[in-house]
Amino acid sequence: MAKIEGFRIRNYRTLRDVKLGRLWNDKGADPLTPMAVVIGKNGAGKSTLFDAFGFLSDCLKYGIEEACDRRNGFERIISQGIEDSLQFDIYYRQEPNARPITYEVSFALDSQHRPYVKNERLRQRRKNQNWGQPLSFLMLENGRGWAWKGEDGGINESEQTSDSLIKEESNTTEVVELQDNRKLGIATLGALKQHPRISAFRQFIEGWYLSYFSPDAARSLSVSGPQKHLNMHGDNIGNVVQFMEREHPKQFEKILKDIASKIPGIDRISTERMPDGRLLLKFNDKGFKDPFSAQQMSDGTLKVFAYLLLLSDPTPPPFICIEEPENGLYHKLLETLAQQFRMYVDKSQIFITTHQPYFVDALKPEEVWILEKGEDGFSTIRHASKDPIIQGLVSEEIPLGSLWYSDYFEGGNE
Repeated sequence: MAKIEGFRIRNYRTLRDVKLGRLWNDKGADPLTPMAVVIGKNGAGKSTLFDAFGFLSDCLKYGIEEACDRRNGFERIISQGIEDSLQFDIYYRQEPNARPITYEVSFALDSQHRPYVKNERLRQRRKNQNWGQPLSFLMLENGRGWAWKGEDGGINESEQTSDSLIKEESNTTEVVELQDNRKLGIATLGALKQHPRISAFRQFIEGWYLSYFSPDAARSLSVSGPQKHLNMHGDNIGNVVQFMEREHPKQFEKILKDIASKIPGIDRISTERMPDGRLLLKFNDKGFKDPFSAQQMSDGTLKVFAYLLLLSDPTPPPFICIEEPENGLYHKLLETLAQQFRMYVDKSQIFITTHQPYFVDALKPEEVWILEKGEDGFSTIRHASKDPIIQGLVSEEIPLGSLWYSDYFEGGNE
C-alpha cells in the first residue's frame, strides 16, 4: 500500500509554510501515521488544508488553470502578500519496504498572468543509500527538462543545471518538452511504459479520495448501472451497492450485516431490485416491521453507511481525505467511527480534519496535529505527540479530546 510519510505546503492561502510528517531531508522526524487527524478551531485553516489536496488532485486531472478556476483564480489561492510561487512537497513510499520518493512542484503566474507549472521534480535515493542527496529522475522547468528511464537511478543534484541534460538524450535519459506548461509533467510521462516510477506516482494521486459527501445527493436515485467505487459526493451509493452485490455477493452480504451492527438503531440493511435494474437500499429500524428506504433515513445514518461502505471497498483508495466526519452524527457514535477508521488503515491511509472533542477522545497523540491561526493571519501546525504535558496527561489515561476541550492544547506547552 502506498503511503505519504510527510508533506509540505507553502503559500496556499493561509498555509504560508506548513509541514506534517517527514521529508527526505529531516530523517529524524516521525512519519505520518496511517491515520492522521488535524484538529483546530473554526477558521484555523482545516478546510484550506483539505482543499490543498483537492487542488493538487485537480491539477493532475484538469490542469493548473482549471484547478485555479474552480477556486476563483490563482490570485485567490496564493497567500496574501506573497510574491513567491505556490509549492507542494510530498514524501511517499509506493510499498512499505520501498525506497521513499519525493515529489516537488511549484506554480506561478506567467507574463500574461496565467497560472503555469513553474518547476516539477521527482527524486529517490539509490538502493542501500540511507543519507545524502537523492537522485532526480524527473526535472522540469517551465515544461522543459528531462526524465530518467527505468525503475532505478537518476542524476546528482550538482549536475541538474547542466544544459547538456536538457538538450541531449542517452540510453537512460529522455529529453522532455511539454506542449502545454499548464499541465503537470507526471500527467503525460506517467502514461508511458518507460517511466514506471512516474507512472506509479501518477496512479497514486489519481487514486486519492476526497470526501465531499452530501446526504441529499446520497438520497437521489442514480441512473441504473454498477460502479466500482463511491464518488466524492456519495450520489452513486446505489450503483456501488449494485456492483458489490453482483461481483462480491458473499462479501457484500457480510458487509451489510457488519455495517448494520455499527449503526445505532439499525437492525438490518437489505436491497430491493427495481424494475429498471437499480437497487434500492432498505434499512430495518429496530421496533418497526417495515423497512425504510435511504430517502427516508437521517443524514447521520447515511453518512456512516457511506463511510463504512467506502472502507469496505475490495480495492479501496490508497489515500482518503475526510473533512469533519462528525457533522450530523450523534456524539457517542464518533468514538466508534474513529475506531472503524483505524481498523482499515492497513488498506488505506486516512487523513481527517475535525473540531469535535468526542472524536479526538478516541485518538492517540501521535495521530493528532494541532492547526492554529497565528497573529499574522497564517496557520501554524504542531504534533500533539511532541508536547510533554499532553503526553504526560494521556499517560494518566485522560482522553485527548478532554484535554483539547480544557485548552491544554492552546499555544503549545513545550
